[in-house]
Amino acid sequence: MSGPQTPRRKARRRAFQVLYGFDFEAPVNDRALLKAVETAPMDPDMLESYESAKEYVLELVKGVWNRRDELDKLIEQHSQNWKIARIAKVELTILRVALYEILHGEDIPLRVAMNEAVELAKEFGDDNSPSFVNGILDAVSKDVAQGKFATTKDLSRNKKEA
Repeated sequence: MSGPQTPRRKARRRAFQVLYGFDFEAPVNDRALLKAVETAPMDPDMLESYESAKEYVLELVKGVWNRRDELDKLIEQHSQNWKIARIAKVELTILRVALYEILHGEDIPLRVAMNEAVELAKEFGDDNSPSFVNGILDAVSKDVAQGKFATTKDLSRNKKEA
């Protein structure tokens, strides 16, 4: 990934990896979810800063997993006739994480959530993934900026890394 590897960036990456794994073996309850987060293989570069990122990893994983139906509905509404079943699991998982941050991450600016998702798509997706992810998130972000959701954020550039 380009850019600095901040604890939150690493947390997003780890949350994406854990949530992607849930497509193959879903947790049956919160205890199993917590165990999956704690026992999932970890990148060596994550070991050093994991303690500072652990809470955010758990927040993302629990939040996305518990709201996936809401997030999937939003993805379908903004994906121009793509059914959830047709969206690749990598892109779907990235979109879920980003949309959770957009809608429920009060301190996460829209641009940060979008940029972080595009970076994940570049790393884990195919050549078309970044533009697909960006297109859907751009459409949702415009709706958020126009006040169509309970949360209101603007689309102005924000240099602060959240």
